[in-house]
Amino acid sequence: MLRPIVVGLDGSRESLAAADWAAREALRRGLPLRLVHAWEAGMAPDESELPELQAPRYWARRILRSAMDQLNEHYPQVYLSADQISRPAADALVSAGAEAELMVLGSRAFSGFGGFMAGSVALATVAHVTRPVVLVRADQTLEDEHMPDADGRPSAHTPYRDVVVGVDPSHPCEELLAFAFENAALRSAPLRVVHAWQLPYVQSAAEAKARKAMRAAAEKALAAVLGPWREKYPKVEVVELVEEGRPAQQLLQATQDAGLLAVGRRIRPARLGMHTGPVAHAVMHHVRCPVAIVPHE
Repeated sequence: MLRPIVVGLDGSRESLAAADWAAREALRRGLPLRLVHAWEAGMAPDESELPELQAPRYWARRILRSAMDQLNEHYPQVYLSADQISRPAADALVSAGAEAELMVLGSRAFSGFGGFMAGSVALATVAHVTRPVVLVRADQTLEDEHMPDADGRPSAHTPYRDVVVGVDPSHPCEELLAFAFENAALRSAPLRVVHAWQLPYVQSAAEAKARKAMRAAAEKALAAVLGPWREKYPKVEVVELVEEGRPAQQLLQATQDAGLLAVGRRIRPARLGMHTGPVAHAVMHHVRCPVAIVPHE
């Protein structure tokens, strides 16, 4: 049975942009698309006819119906379904995400930064869903996935923008690399693999030599990790970027003109709460393109 791509809808511009992006992803992958809206009003049988619940129930249904109509018009080839779930939003999305191939959520932009401001629901979902989660900004369009045309204008008919993935060779993540290579292959897009390293403290006289040796070791380690994946996806153009600096900052620079960024998130015991890791947390807040958070052991 095919796992669907699942979108969390709340009626906002961000969630509608996420649904639009998810429909295009469903087309690329040949998967069904499931729309989910969580409605937290009282759902006990004796409360079902209370007048004060009729208006929110109506708007909850309208959110799904309007999104279904719009997506059916723009993407008639996609098989759509919709569910209204009477649970708190984060709980509903985590449950739905467990059965998904991919979970897609909208995320608000920071004024002045142009990146993500992930609310509590998005953060809780990212921290607990065991499948990849993609965060999409409200202003993302079909043209943003593609390179500009020869005149520098937005286009939906040019090649896809690069996919970027952040990798630490000392902690290789098969799930993350599988996601990144698969998405680059689906788009026939180049894959930029970013590995950031930092020089530990050394005496100034030995600094240049130590930096050269550390860069060489980093390049060798990354090449070794990518070797099997290059063989598995020979048609994917891979660009290795081994840069000195903080990982989040290097990823921010590498994604200035990218179409998708993928980073990993280590799955932690539930008792540790909402923890996404410092790199995932930083890129969720500041990277402009869609961000995929891929959980792994």
